[in-house]
Amino acid sequence: MSPLRTLFAALLSLSSVSAWAQLPDAEADASEAEGAKAEAPLTVAPCTSALPALRTPMAFMPGEVLEFDLDAMGAQAGTMTMRVHKQKDGHLPIQVEAQTNTFFSKVRRVRGSATAYLHPRTLRPNRYVEDTMENEQRRKVNVAFGQKERTVKVDYQFGQRPKGQFNYTFDKDGLDVAGAIYLLRQLPLKDDLQVCFDVYGVRRMWRMQGAVVKREQVTTPLGQFNAWHVTGTAVRLDRPKQKREVHVWISDDARRLPLAAVGTIDLGAVRATLTSVSRPGEKPQKSEGQETMKW
Repeated sequence: MSPLRTLFAALLSLSSVSAWAQLPDAEADASEAEGAKAEAPLTVAPCTSALPALRTPMAFMPGEVLEFDLDAMGAQAGTMTMRVHKQKDGHLPIQVEAQTNTFFSKVRRVRGSATAYLHPRTLRPNRYVEDTMENEQRRKVNVAFGQKERTVKVDYQFGQRPKGQFNYTFDKDGLDVAGAIYLLRQLPLKDDLQVCFDVYGVRRMWRMQGAVVKREQVTTPLGQFNAWHVTGTAVRLDRPKQKREVHVWISDDARRLPLAAVGTIDLGAVRATLTSVSRPGEKPQKSEGQETMKW
């Protein structure tokens, strides 16, 4: 499994919580090549409750830009930017862009973007799209969410291969990896808060079971913060044995900044660390040169 593909899946998810986690798609590619192999019947427990009502006002706004450093297995691998755009056609676009650095690009060049179109009040997705170049191969994915019907329709194409499609359903809440972190920022975070939702990532649906561990003081490249530590496990719904552990730190202030996310994979850890914040009406905040996060 390529570290780069794993990294890119992770970063497009920094999202997500899951996003963040994340979720390698090499296995997803293999399953298509092998054909749909029936495995153990679905055994993932349903969410015991829906997500709680969101806090108001929103912690973010159009014009907010967050920049992250990405590392995989202890080596810096690239950068990621998360951007909130102005509302368009009744939806709030959240865009994630990422690319590998010069060192990793010698092995594999990855550059791409993902955009989630969210309801401006509920932050549930209507649509999610990905457009990625991996070396010379283009990967395109278009995902449509039916929130009333709880359906997820995935159309995808890789390079010159024939187009493909998946159809899924979700339990109580259905999110995408690029938008899920923004919804997480609006939850009423508190000690022992339990969260559960289904999330789309890498052409598959995952059930994220998580909880707020505690409020911690963390040191980041942007300085010291009081932050909520949220941890969880993403379980692939069609392959319950495939799981990914996730840790996310969100600042305990009005901005609810996603300070860092760490996901465990078979080869080690993948991490995204916030290094720059730009918000309308505020002085931009840049890294102070501290290279590591401490908690």
